[in-house]
This record gives sequence, structure tokens and C-alpha cells, in this order.
Amino acid sequence: MSVYSTLCFLAAAAMIIAFINSKIGKMQTTIAITAGALVLSLGIVIAGQNGWFHLEDIAAEQLGEINFESFLLKGILGFLLFAGGLGIKLPNLEDQKWEITVLALAATLFSTFFIGFSLWGICQLLGIHFDLIYCLIFGSLISPTDPIAVLAIVKKLDAPRRISTQIEGESLFNDGFGLVIFVTLFAIAFGNETPTVLGVGQLFLQEAIGGIVYGFALGLLFHYLISSTDDHSMELLLTLGIPTAGYVFADVIHVSGPLAMVVSGIMIGNWTRYIGFSKESEEHLDHFWELVDEFLNGVLFLLIGMSMLQFSFHQEDWILMIIAIPLVLLSRYLSIKLSYMSFERYREYNPLSVRILTWGGLRGGLALAMAMAIPAGVTIIPEKSIDVREIILVMTYAVVVFSILIQGSTITPLINKAKVWEAGNK
Repeated sequence: MSVYSTLCFLAAAAMIIAFINSKIGKMQTTIAITAGALVLSLGIVIAGQNGWFHLEDIAAEQLGEINFESFLLKGILGFLLFAGGLGIKLPNLEDQKWEITVLALAATLFSTFFIGFSLWGICQLLGIHFDLIYCLIFGSLISPTDPIAVLAIVKKLDAPRRISTQIEGESLFNDGFGLVIFVTLFAIAFGNETPTVLGVGQLFLQEAIGGIVYGFALGLLFHYLISSTDDHSMELLLTLGIPTAGYVFADVIHVSGPLAMVVSGIMIGNWTRYIGFSKESEEHLDHFWELVDEFLNGVLFLLIGMSMLQFSFHQEDWILMIIAIPLVLLSRYLSIKLSYMSFERYREYNPLSVRILTWGGLRGGLALAMAMAIPAGVTIIPEKSIDVREIILVMTYAVVVFSILIQGSTITPLINKAKVWEAGNK
């Protein structure tokens, strides 16, 4: 079966799960799809172990052909981030610019090293010879919050404005910085050249700053193209050019495509929306991109849920999976709490902000895609053929699934309490 056929069947499965949930489940759609995919995966595994039918190997082979890393990082990520940028309100972003900067940069860096050194210390105590550099790589890929998961789940709960802006803005902008950390540590662990301070600085300027500048130029170009026509269909079609050709070209010139999509999305959503689109297109812009966003999110979260069919689980994997979840949560809490200790010197915040940002700092497909980019073959436990890639993958998967299913489904009461506080202090 071709990759296209597999994706068509996965899309149909995601829509069926979403439809059933809308009738009887009433869960948030992406949570329901992930949970449904997990149940389906477990059913396939259990059926195979009991000899009822053997689909596990076939399903794993079909999923492996999709190449999750390329499908997300080089494919649908541009669409999802552009759609997220369209929904960001520039005045809110301006009001929270320093908070978002600190959370996206300093908090991500702190979390990377806290997780890395803590995990390394725990592994030493357990007698698992997991080198520090590999622990830091895990810290770098799991520390940035995932904009896709955050926008798909948290944004739709209508949190108080400042909290919503912080968590959305942080998740959209910390990818560029997190990617620089990941690429640098990846080069140290698996590359032939030792990175230098100058090299890291150049990489950051090229990827992050270059991505922002390119995104601005891309948004400006399409603003004028959209403004030059009054054809309703053409105006909406032109917006598709940004996350398609625009995203691919970012890779050609070696700048951050994700940051470019966010910047251009913010420009189209806050500038072109009001002075470039015809009245009819302005009314349909959000509906059009919400449909694209919902469809691609459905396929992505189904893939996340079914990814477990591609993994092998050993005893050491289960131990580190159990350790990874509270470790990542503790790191998230400390990074947010330390950031707020500086924020609160200048203005008052909702008392539930730290808890909401901690519990709402969801991880998703981006972390899983980066984990899948780690090469196989660097053996940690030879007698069980456990390598670095396997350990990092299963820890990442555990955190991602816990994040989506548990954190995503239980954050609503916290947000409702925050709304009550906001209403009582107006």
C-alpha cells in the first residue's frame, strides 16, 4: 500500500473517531483521536499476542513508510504554525512581549540543562550508563512546548487573556531557540566537528533571526499579492502559498521555517485581514484555516497515538518512561516559577498563572519527530540491544502521551478558576 493510501485511511480513521466522539464522548477532539489511536494500537498488540490475528507487523511497516519526522517537520508543520499565527492578536502579543521572550528563551534553556543533568544523575544511581550528552539531547527536545498541541487543546478553552497569550506565544516562538540547542547538542553527540561559540551564534542568527526576517518578507509579499485582487477564491488560495512554497523555500535558504510561518501568519492575520482581503474573504479566512487545521491535526494526533506500534519496550525503557514524566513536569514548574519571580516585580498576575502554564505546557508531535531524527546503533545496553534512540524515543513518547491525554484533559478546572478570579478582580 502506498504512503498516500495509508494517509487516506488514517485520515478516515481520525474523522470516524472524531465523529463518534462528537456523538457520545464529548472529549476535546485531538485528545479523543489520540486516545482512540492508543486503544486501537493496544487492541492490535493484544490480538497478535493471543493469536487472533496478526496486524502488528503490517501496521508498524505501513506507519514506518510514512516517515513521521519528514511528514511533520518538512510537511504539515508549516500549515499548522501558519494557522496558529493567524489567530494571534498583535496587541496582546505586544503587551506580553517580555514575558514571552523570557519563557521562550531563558525557561527553555534552564529546562534543557535541568532535565539533562537530573536524568544523568538518576541513570547513574540506577546503573544505566546513559551519557550526559544524550541526557541533554533529551532535555533539549522535550523542553520546548509544542505549539500544535497547545493551540489544539489549550487555546480552545478560552483562558484569561494574559495567560492565553503567554502560553500561545511561548509555544509558537520557542521552537527556533529549542532547535538551535537540539542541533548543537546533536552535533556534539553524533557529528565529526566540535561546535564553537561562534558557530552556535551564527546558527542562531541564521535560523532564528533569519527565519523572522524571512517570515516578514514573505508576509509582506503575500500581503501585496492578496491586496491586488478582489477575487474571493484567489485571496484564500494565495494564503496557501505561504505554508507550501514559502515553507519549503525556508529550508532551501537554511532559515527557520517554523518561525517564518508564525511571523507571516501574524502579519496576514493582523494586517492583511483588515486592509487586504475583501469583506467576503475576511469572513471566511478563519473558517477556511480552521478546517485545514482540524483535518491535519486529526491525522497528526492519530499518528502520535499509533506510533507505539513502532517501538520495542524493555524493562529499562519502562523505568525511564516512569521517571521522565515527573522530571519534565518538575523542570517545567521550576522554569515557570523562576520566570514569574522576575515578572511579578513589575506587574500583578493571576495567582493561577504558574500552575496553568506548568500543566498547560503540552508536548506533542514536534518532540517525537526530533526524537526520531536520532540515529540508531549507539548501544547503551548491548545484551538487550538497547540503543540511545530507543531510550530517548520511549521517554519522549511517554511524556507526549501523558501531556496530551492527562494534562490536556484535566486543565479545564484550572482555567475555569482563573476565569473566576479574573471576573472578581475587574
